[in-house]
Amino acid sequence: MLLPRQQAPELAVDTLDAGRFRLADETPERMTLVCFYRGLHCPICANYLKELERLTPAFAERGVRTIAISSDTEDRARAMAKKIGAAQLRIGWGLSLADARRWGLYVSASRGKTSIGIEEPALFSEPGLFLVRPDNSIYYLSVQSMPFVRPHFAEMVQALDFVIQHDYPARGEQPPDTAPN
Repeated sequence: MLLPRQQAPELAVDTLDAGRFRLADETPERMTLVCFYRGLHCPICANYLKELERLTPAFAERGVRTIAISSDTEDRARAMAKKIGAAQLRIGWGLSLADARRWGLYVSASRGKTSIGIEEPALFSEPGLFLVRPDNSIYYLSVQSMPFVRPHFAEMVQALDFVIQHDYPARGEQPPDTAPN
């Protein structure tokens, strides 16, 4: 189980236009936002990533670099980038399911074609959103078992203003065995 203030698992994937992404090599002013998405087959992901693309400059103003990553192939990732008009958001592809599981992501099996007529991969990871500090510690995480009801990026931008102003610490860091019965 991943917890805030813990070191993030290793993460390295190819990107469409920004070379190889390696989380441990990131040097943001404040954090890296890692958005794991289901893939090209997911219409909810496309809308979600459009919003992240739109707000990537707002994150950058707050010292946060962004990347969206899936287990899609390069061709499918490129099709998603085109669909969302990605110009500033880095798009990573080829996430292994073993790495997805290390990040605590849920994995689903294909149910065939989606509502937009695109075949799901045989296996793929469900969404997850992480903010990781430059020291590679997890600040925030949200992992879903379904494509629905994801954290809103606009709210996250507002929350970052509060976090920055008040030097707000990562919360939820206590392991389950420290909770009273």
